[in-house]
Amino acid sequence: MTQEKIIEVKNLSKVFGDFKAVNNITFEVYKGEIFGFLGANGAGKTTAMKMLIGISKPSSGEAIVAGFNVKTNTEMVKKSIGYMSQKFSMYDDLTIRENITFFGGIYGLSKAKIKEKTKQLVQELQLEEMIDKLVRDLPLGWRQKLSFSVALLHEPKIVFLDEPTGGVDPITRRQFWELIYEQANKGTTLFITTHYMDEAEYCDRVSIMVEGQIEALDTPKNLKEKYKVASMNDVFLKLARNIE
Repeated sequence: MTQEKIIEVKNLSKVFGDFKAVNNITFEVYKGEIFGFLGANGAGKTTAMKMLIGISKPSSGEAIVAGFNVKTNTEMVKKSIGYMSQKFSMYDDLTIRENITFFGGIYGLSKAKIKEKTKQLVQELQLEEMIDKLVRDLPLGWRQKLSFSVALLHEPKIVFLDEPTGGVDPITRRQFWELIYEQANKGTTLFITTHYMDEAEYCDRVSIMVEGQIEALDTPKNLKEKYKVASMNDVFLKLARNIE
């Protein structure tokens, strides 16, 4: 059975003057996959992600995301994906209800659909009693879960998560990954950047960028076997830090 491709990247590059931030990368991501996109600071992963979500134009090469070309169908790419940034991406001075209504409107949902999704979301997160509280009054872990849920409001085929668990405690991190697995089981593709190498172990496949290029791409198990190490952290150190 052929897997459905959600992202197809071929010879994608981004150049700033004489500097190649992303240098001719090629890879594919499949439906329902949890895909880890790793790299040290400055390796090019953030630049690559910006091209994939339609906010930065490639210098050369091609990328198809959710069936749309990132160069020629930027707006359709944006409508077909969910995105959660490294920093909490909701409005602190709005209530939970107001944030859900606002983002539902941005995603083009009808008033009836927004009402239905609001009820569903607050029930799932057990936030019924807090729905009219300002988002800034929520603990960080709850804000991150809410942000993830709002990124899924319009039922996108793929959600991009840029270091979603940064700064949260280990228990909340585990709970967040349970939400990720739940979505993957429903067929949603999760494209994740993270600084936590233990989280790389939870991904179906992992790519590691070094100096603008993808140096490795495989399952965590296969990568550990290939580099004869016990953890993804050791794989990362071998590739990104040249540590033997």
